[in-house]
Amino acid sequence: MADSRAIGIFDSGLGGLTVTKEIIKRLPDENIVYFGDTGRVPYGTRSRETIQKYAAQDESFLLKKDVKLIIAACGTVSSVAADSSGNLPVPFFEMVTHAAAAAVAVTKNKKIGVIGTSATVASGSHKKEILRLMPDADVTAAACSLFVPLVEEGWYASDDIVVTQTVKRYLEPIVKAQCDTLILGCTHYPVLIKAISAVLGDKVSLINPGVAVAEAVAYYLGKYGMSNSGNAEPTHSFFVSDKPASFKNQASVLLGEEIDDSKVEQVDLSSL
Repeated sequence: MADSRAIGIFDSGLGGLTVTKEIIKRLPDENIVYFGDTGRVPYGTRSRETIQKYAAQDESFLLKKDVKLIIAACGTVSSVAADSSGNLPVPFFEMVTHAAAAAVAVTKNKKIGVIGTSATVASGSHKKEILRLMPDADVTAAACSLFVPLVEEGWYASDDIVVTQTVKRYLEPIVKAQCDTLILGCTHYPVLIKAISAVLGDKVSLINPGVAVAEAVAYYLGKYGMSNSGNAEPTHSFFVSDKPASFKNQASVLLGEEIDDSKVEQVDLSSL
């Protein structure tokens, strides 16, 4: 039985568009509602309680759009507040468990690296999940605070000396630990894949959580008969909590296509 309801995706800002990109690629027939909490970004420096509150409000907004499942396309929410989704009336997908499973599946030397925001790294959620799956794994985590500003400034080219030196500096612990697998624990980071790969080399597997969660969602929808029929042209709706200025530029980088600012709706979450 087909289910034409949309897939709901939220993030603290626009980084989750990289996850949306993978969902569209893997599930081209699905309708999508994306919400970016641009008025309160970033979540990565907030307290656990604040992150949980924001995540609950984001989820409430998506539920009002009658979505069939919700994806927390935010490394911070996935790491710090995923447990707050227990009362949701629809299936919930986060980044951590799927990324950890993908990393465990490909590592050869059992040395796995994780990079993310300070809140993501401090939570230790990736390490906990990796060790649950592979108790003898050696996990090295590093917070990369400047990666998001670099991407949002449009500085992500692998031949840009500023980008290269910044990536090299942050990844020193990963290189020193001889990790053969690295989880990109923030949704902005896949934009820097070429620069990261240039520093680490081709022998290090880079885990894009967006790809991992897209596969998980595809499997779930197929298993429970919730896929869209594909009879109508799918719709992709975008909402933000602040003025949608520059959404077009960000979307071209993170989503891989241009979305005119006029097609992005600003919403007020204060009542949720």
